[in-house]
Amino acid sequence: MKINMQKGRIIITAWIFAIAMGMQGFSQDNPVPAGPLSLQQCVEIALKNNIPLQQNTLLIDAAKGNLDQAKASLLPNLNGNWGYNWNTGRTIDPFTNGYIDQKYSSSSAGLNSGIILSQGLQLQNAIKQTSYAYQATKEENQQQKDNLTLNVIMYYLMVLNSEDLLEISKEQSTVTQGQVDRTKILVDEGQVGSYQLSDLKGQLAGEQMTIVNNQVALETAKLNLCQAMNIPYTKDLKLQRLDDASLLEIYGASSDQVYNAALTSLAQVKAVDLRAKSAQKGLAYAKGGYFPQLSLNGGLSTNYSSIASISNPTTTSEISTGDYVYDAGVKNPVLRQQQNYSNEIISYGSQFKNNVGTYVGFYLSVPIFNNLRVRNRVIQARVIERTADLEAKNTRLVLKQSVEQAHQNMESAYERLKISNEQVLQFQESFRSAEIRFNEGTIVSTDYLIVKNSLDRAKVNLAQTRYEYIFRTKILDFYQGKQLW
Repeated sequence: MKINMQKGRIIITAWIFAIAMGMQGFSQDNPVPAGPLSLQQCVEIALKNNIPLQQNTLLIDAAKGNLDQAKASLLPNLNGNWGYNWNTGRTIDPFTNGYIDQKYSSSSAGLNSGIILSQGLQLQNAIKQTSYAYQATKEENQQQKDNLTLNVIMYYLMVLNSEDLLEISKEQSTVTQGQVDRTKILVDEGQVGSYQLSDLKGQLAGEQMTIVNNQVALETAKLNLCQAMNIPYTKDLKLQRLDDASLLEIYGASSDQVYNAALTSLAQVKAVDLRAKSAQKGLAYAKGGYFPQLSLNGGLSTNYSSIASISNPTTTSEISTGDYVYDAGVKNPVLRQQQNYSNEIISYGSQFKNNVGTYVGFYLSVPIFNNLRVRNRVIQARVIERTADLEAKNTRLVLKQSVEQAHQNMESAYERLKISNEQVLQFQESFRSAEIRFNEGTIVSTDYLIVKNSLDRAKVNLAQTRYEYIFRTKILDFYQGKQLW
């Protein structure tokens, strides 16, 4: 009878569960670490090299930028303006505000500032909304780290399990090879029939095929682990063994204890709760659109005109007033002094300094009818808020079910582990007796191989159940936020 270990024996069935792989963006640019790697080292390497996690940092930065912008909205704005124009035709002189019909140039500049005093608490709610969204983005990134960590643990244990299965298959082949060599001598001496040698050679061929399959499975497991860590694949990858003695003890926490711990430690739960809070503030922000907006505005401005001028006194002259006086019968005109002036163009700087004007005022905007935009925004925000709330509730429900299933799987794995241990002990004793009787010639090769195959299967089952139980306990530790190595 041949051991069919290549079917369903390589990968522990209990490990097949829905965990996101997170292996997009694989790159071979990262060096292969030297020396046997611990589980902690493998996880740290994977977290460091994972490109999707690096992309998530950009999402976190974007969320932080949204929060900073929301906070900055509480500050007043300040804007400046400046312009220079060339004018022809009939225009208004900005210096005199009178109509002129000539070519001239003009310039203006100003500073304006405004601050929102009241807007239905929209600005405050926007800050809270973006703050919750920022925290949720960080927790979602941590959730992806947790999923990647579980993947690495799974692949790490698969490598160890594959190493054990390969070692078991080699030990089985060594035992069978010894019996082949011994039986060949007995056949040559005519003490046993050649059919017994054929049985043993067939058994040996099957075990050698199992060695090949287990070697392929080991390299596949190493490849999966290397890809999870985003490092080049190498056959020389070595892993540190785990302390089975402490890992194979009965798990102490109940299902309810695990679930209650998960509610406070699991990043997935924190993320959906924060998204729900963000949606609540988003609804409050939308409702703020029903309220008036009061703002305070102020500014200053100045201008320049190329034809603006000032008259400066220069000399005086005498001019006739049109009146006359008679002196000794002579008619003499009456003269008066007149001040003479010359026009001087006012400089650019002087005009900008002298023409400064300021204003300060309040502005109240009362929403009356805006094509139902505010109403529809509130409806959409309420849908988002309700969706986020249901998502948070569903996450708790799914988590509860997952914890219950994981705890049951752990208990089943532990029972199988105990049975497998006992089975190996009993089959070892049975095989020891069968080997003695076979060597003495009291049983034939068929009976011997039946007992040997039973022991071999028991050893394979024990190796698989051992790592299955370890992985099941790691899942429960993960739910509770415990250290996984």
